[in-house]
Amino acid sequence: MRSRARGSTASTGSGVERAVRVVLGPDQRDRSGRHGGDAVVDGAQRAVARQVPLVVVIESAGTDADERVDALDAWGRGAWALARCSGGVPVIAVVSGPVVSGCALLLGLTDLVVMAPSAVAFVSGPEAVSRFTGVRTTGQQLGGAAVHATMSGLCAVESDDPEAVVADLLEFLPDNCDEEPAVRWAGDPPERLVDELSGVVPSGERASYDVRDVVEAIVDDADVLELWPHWAGQLVTGLARLNGRVVGIVANQPRVLAGTLDISASQKGARFVRLCDAFNLPILTLVDTPGFLPGKDLEWRGMIRHGAELAFAYAEATVPRLCVILRKAFGGAYIVMDSKGLGNDVCLAWPTSEIAVMGASGAVQILHRRASTDDRAAMEEQYRRDFLTPWAAAERGLVDAVIAPNDTRRVLCRSLEALASKREELPGRKHEQGPL
Repeated sequence: MRSRARGSTASTGSGVERAVRVVLGPDQRDRSGRHGGDAVVDGAQRAVARQVPLVVVIESAGTDADERVDALDAWGRGAWALARCSGGVPVIAVVSGPVVSGCALLLGLTDLVVMAPSAVAFVSGPEAVSRFTGVRTTGQQLGGAAVHATMSGLCAVESDDPEAVVADLLEFLPDNCDEEPAVRWAGDPPERLVDELSGVVPSGERASYDVRDVVEAIVDDADVLELWPHWAGQLVTGLARLNGRVVGIVANQPRVLAGTLDISASQKGARFVRLCDAFNLPILTLVDTPGFLPGKDLEWRGMIRHGAELAFAYAEATVPRLCVILRKAFGGAYIVMDSKGLGNDVCLAWPTSEIAVMGASGAVQILHRRASTDDRAAMEEQYRRDFLTPWAAAERGLVDAVIAPNDTRRVLCRSLEALASKREELPGRKHEQGPL
């Protein structure tokens, strides 16, 4: 997506100025072991006390071999302190160099990780990997920024200028969970028609398009900060504004695996939805998916469990939730992509969208497997007319309105304004027990 033009969203100063900052780098003394862990604890406690974001800039070798066990205890207390921040104040980690051993685990406790291209992070280094597995590798191959941006999903943004990325992120996020993101109207009219969307979805059933074009056409000034752009590419996640209000975007990407969901995509979506819900960011979901990706390996690795993570994240979210079905919404993927059954507030659909248990071809193969080729073609067309149109879902109240594509921005801005005062009470409990 396009690079962002940055600007302050609060009259009391930028998010970077208000945030508590902890630096564990090569220019700091005692950046490893006990002193490094103590610095994280101190910074986290100050961030919670002041109710402002925490930014941890870290380059650390962890605990030296000649340190005592109290050094390990310090990193443990650092993990405890970051866990206390979770969901209360935004926590952003900036990895500027190597982060290894136990302190690397702290990165997984933060909300967002930004990495410089030369940075590396791993729990067990190349020598340990070679000794235990016989596989020879380098630090970059094992845990470089590119690896974490594409394979592990640890790195939300890889950038030559991590500090600028942090400033961008703090423009969108509030200081804490009790505040809402600042409204900043960019001058882009909320009633603007998006005529370019009228032909963005190709007529061919298997033809693809870039959902980023849809996102940029809808949001203010085509200004989007995409997160995890290279991990689980069949799902796009990012931060933008609609009529000045911050929204989190979750969108199926037809250009990658036809927009099907797998384990990584489910994890990516669930983590982002939970981030938005924790910090009062409304969620806009753009749906175009034929279902979950089939595969024995995926099922063995826990497709049921991880797919349920996405459903759970949406079901638990109390922020305003808008959904637009662009083309396909089939089967279990329809359910987990913020369907009405999960508590969605406003569900819209384009006139040519298809909403059903499965596509016409698959349905006819099951229902009429002995039919001739010519008969199947006619049956598929009949199935499309009877089951796949959005009107069938609208009749049942599962779609609130079928709208023209060029009306999408206008309807979304109106809906978001109407939902601005939404409040929802959660049941009393110690904590939820989601499908981790």
